[in-house]
Amino acid sequence: MMGDYLTLKLIHIVSATVLFGTGLGTAFAMWRADVSGDIRAIAVVSRNVVLADWLFTLPAVIVQPLTGFWMIMLLDLPLSFTWIWLSLLLYVAIGLCWIPVIFIQLRVARLSAQLVVRGEPPDSRYRRLMRWWYTLGWPAFFATLGIFGLMVFKPV
Repeated sequence: MMGDYLTLKLIHIVSATVLFGTGLGTAFAMWRADVSGDIRAIAVVSRNVVLADWLFTLPAVIVQPLTGFWMIMLLDLPLSFTWIWLSLLLYVAIGLCWIPVIFIQLRVARLSAQLVVRGEPPDSRYRRLMRWWYTLGWPAFFATLGIFGLMVFKPV
C-alpha cells in the first residue's frame, strides 16, 4: 500500500508542477506578446499557448483529481477534512475560470491570425478578449497557490 501511495504522490506532485508551470509559462508568454502589441507575435504565441494547453495542461487537469482521490482512498481520509474540501472547492473555481480561458485563447489565436493576414493591429475585439483573459487568470493563479498551501500545511 505505501508503495502505491508514494507512486501516486509522485505522479500527483509532478502533474501539479506541470499544471502550474505550464500555466505560469503560457501566461507569461501571452502577457509579453500582448504588451508588445505585435499582432504577428500574438498570433504565434496564442497558437502555441493553445497547443500547450492540449499537450500539458489538459492531461495534468485530469491526473490531479484522479491521483488525489486515489490517495485519499488509500489513506482512508474523510472528505470532511478542511484542507481536502477547500482544495476541491478551489479546484472547481479554477476550472470555472480555465474553461472560458480555453475558448478565449482559441478566439484570440483565430482573430490574431486573421488580423495578421489583413495587416491590421490588435483591435477592440482582441482587447475585450484579453481583458476577460486577465480577469479570469488572476483568480485561477491565486486559487492554485491556495491549493499548494493547503496541500503543504493541511490545516484541520
